[in-house]
Amino acid sequence: MVVENRYHRDMSTWSSEVQDRLRLAGYRNGAARTALVDLLDTQSCCASAADLHEAVRRRGRNVGLASVYRVLDSLLESGLVQRVDVGDGVARYEPVRTSGEHHHHLVCTGCGKVEAFTDPSLERAIHRVEETSGYAVDTHDVVLHGACADCQPAA
Repeated sequence: MVVENRYHRDMSTWSSEVQDRLRLAGYRNGAARTALVDLLDTQSCCASAADLHEAVRRRGRNVGLASVYRVLDSLLESGLVQRVDVGDGVARYEPVRTSGEHHHHLVCTGCGKVEAFTDPSLERAIHRVEETSGYAVDTHDVVLHGACADCQPAA
C-alpha cells in the first residue's frame, strides 16, 4: 500500500534533486524513472516494489514491474532511497530526504499495514546511547510490531 504524504510542503525538491543527480551520474531519463520518482516524492512511508508498481499504473503510466525494480536499484545505488526491512521478508523502499525528515515504523501483525511514526524523545534516547556507548551511529530504524486499531479485538 502506498500512502501519499499529505504534509509534504515542496513536492518538487526531492524529485528534482534525484533527477539531477541521476542525470549527472549518467543514467538515462526514462518514463519509468520519472513516474516512479514522482510517486516516491509523494510517499509518506515505505512501500514494496509491487505496491509502487500498482500505484504508478493507477496513475495511468504503463510501467513494467522489472522497470520499477531497475529504477529502485539505481536509486538505492545512488543513496537516494533506502530499503526498509520490517521483518516480514518484503523489501520496502522510501526516499532519503536531506531535509532532516526521519521516522520509524509501526507494523500491524494482523493485516501487515506499515505506518510511519516520529518521537523526539526516542531520538534523544538514541543519541544518549551513542554518547555513552562510544559508537558513532550512522543510521537507525526502529520497527514496532503490534495490532493496529482495526485489528485489535473489540473491548
